[in-house]
Amino acid sequence: MDLTTTYLGLKLRTPLVMAASPLSENLDNLKRMEDAGASAVVMHSLFEEQLRQDRLELHRHLENGTESYAEALSYFPDAGEYRLGPEEYLRHIWRAKEMTKVPIIASLNCSSVGGWVEYARQIQLAGADALELNIYHIPTDPDVPGEMLEENYLNILRAVRAEVKIPIAVKLSPFFSNFANMAKRFDAAGANGLVLFNRFYQPDIDLEDLEVRPNLLLSTPMAMRLPLRWIAILHGRLHASLAATSGIHRAGDALKMLLAGADVTMLCSTVLRHGFPQIALIESDLARWLEDHDYESVSQIKGSLSQKNCPDPTAFERAQYMKALCTYSI
Repeated sequence: MDLTTTYLGLKLRTPLVMAASPLSENLDNLKRMEDAGASAVVMHSLFEEQLRQDRLELHRHLENGTESYAEALSYFPDAGEYRLGPEEYLRHIWRAKEMTKVPIIASLNCSSVGGWVEYARQIQLAGADALELNIYHIPTDPDVPGEMLEENYLNILRAVRAEVKIPIAVKLSPFFSNFANMAKRFDAAGANGLVLFNRFYQPDIDLEDLEVRPNLLLSTPMAMRLPLRWIAILHGRLHASLAATSGIHRAGDALKMLLAGADVTMLCSTVLRHGFPQIALIESDLARWLEDHDYESVSQIKGSLSQKNCPDPTAFERAQYMKALCTYSI
């Protein structure tokens, strides 16, 4: 069974890629991912905040002036909560390349055009095979129009594209007024791939302490529906590769994404829940399904149920809204 696929111009053994997660911070885990069958690994993100200052400078800024009001210290995060050290991140990439044979994709988590562009260049020099721009920005200013935010996203890509020659994927939010148009603009601006979608971690309220707290929830298979729809709509309309992430827990989930038109499917929550052997299990189940349905390769099914190739293209549009509601009964 030929499970090979191409993503960002890289030929991969299978469409199963390990998404960015804390697991990649450990070099031994990278080897375990490879041994379990991951065809590429996206490294944990280097955050823009880490590039602005080192630990001592951050600590100094956080505590500046708080000595006058002791209680003010409680409003600032401990400097140790930040995984600081861009130099360590670069060394980590170099070591990862030394000990593994699969492509290593670095990740930058950014929200503005700034000094991190220099680190994109250094990430390339460290040996990364590609770079994923994880653009995570929550606009809160009601006076900032949507077109300004869209242009900022594109400027981030353009700035990095001008600095590096390795392939660039952009991990995007679905929250654009016309996502199809934004996908086309990212494609034109030089993105080699689009990763759909970024999961914004939402805060929660502690009713006992009356505090707003971060709340990390692993994905469920239901989360795959949104990227499934948009990958199906975009397949065949862009030059950029399409990567599906969020909600891919089983071989069936990966197969649906491939049928919709994804070039790769990214795994995270399912591996966090079940361990690295889950990658091998998904691969074997994927190969078995293809064999049982008389397919010889992944390429045969890729995009066969995209909007472009689907017998009923309206299945991905509003026309199916009423039909879906009519199928539900109590």
